[in-house]
Amino acid sequence: MNRAVSMLPLVLAVLALPAAASAQEADGEEPVMDHGSMDHGEMDHPTMDHGSMDHSTMDHGAMDHSTMDHGEMDHSTMNHGEMDHSTMDHGSMDHSTMNHGEMDHSTMDHGEMDHSTMNHGEMDHSTMDHGAMPMGGTVAPSTATGPANAADAIWGTDAMAASRTALVHETSGMPVLWLQADRLEYQAKDGPDGYLWDVQGYYGGDLDKFWIKSEGEGAFGEGVEDAEIQALYSRAIGPWFDLQAGVRQDLTGPSRTHAVIGVQGVAPFMFEVDAAAFLSNKGDLTAKVEAELDQRVTQRVILQPRAEVSLSAQDIPELSVGAGIDAIEAGLRLRYHFTREFAPYIGVEQHWKLGKSADYARADGEATSSTAFVAGLRLWY
Repeated sequence: MNRAVSMLPLVLAVLALPAAASAQEADGEEPVMDHGSMDHGEMDHPTMDHGSMDHSTMDHGAMDHSTMDHGEMDHSTMNHGEMDHSTMDHGSMDHSTMNHGEMDHSTMDHGEMDHSTMNHGEMDHSTMDHGAMPMGGTVAPSTATGPANAADAIWGTDAMAASRTALVHETSGMPVLWLQADRLEYQAKDGPDGYLWDVQGYYGGDLDKFWIKSEGEGAFGEGVEDAEIQALYSRAIGPWFDLQAGVRQDLTGPSRTHAVIGVQGVAPFMFEVDAAAFLSNKGDLTAKVEAELDQRVTQRVILQPRAEVSLSAQDIPELSVGAGIDAIEAGLRLRYHFTREFAPYIGVEQHWKLGKSADYARADGEATSSTAFVAGLRLWY
């Protein structure tokens, strides 16, 4: 009896709450709930109407969100721009039901977000416009191209022509040293076996070069038969050919010094061509044309056909040279590139004396033609 009397005030207070709420609604006022003193952890949130709750007076920082089912919450009506994400555990949030397309990311500080707990692998990037995202200051290269010589419209054709000429001279002015032993070979043939060298090199830039060339051959036990050296100035006359001029000195036989003029470069179909005319100090005019072609069998195996023609404008009895076509050489060499700078080769070469030169050879007791099997090295630096 005493216990029932003591609980009577509490029962009356509970019964008075609906009446007070009804009175406030009748006056147009909403009931004010003190959420600060409420234990949200034990509240049944699925039955609560969060849409009519005044969250502005709620201290979410002190709320235990770990027990709340955010998947059922309607985030479309939430203003994420004003939410304090620094205290939220994004790792446990179900982003699959969130409409990130309508979120205002401009107000979010991504620098302070802990991305280590986010599973980016399950994010749907197909709806994201990565092309419009800034890439930390990196600007994508432009694929737009303007008209050729567009600067002429601003500075004038004459001024830009002078500038382009100066640019060619400045950018091609870096000197380069290049040396190559095109043929260093042993020749097995009828009679005494022989040897041959054919080396050349230059120093200079793309337009102007100084060339040095040397050729010679001989037989073992008989000494050097023919040898020469050339010093030439070279000037580019196009993207494929150089014009060369200089002097040649014969090192064997009757002393001869020659003025030289010729061209060297790459002809159509990638033929390497070296053609020159020689005017000696005795007034003799001769010429020589060489051509070779590298046929790639594999990346390291190269087959090279080669031909050389010697000509003379007059008979030169002391050199056993007749007018017209003096001699023809044709050969085929197969080389293997251990490196680009070192390539041994084997091959075969045929040599013919023609016209008056053949008559001189027969008079001297020499054969007018010969075949040689060769083995040698091609080196360059």
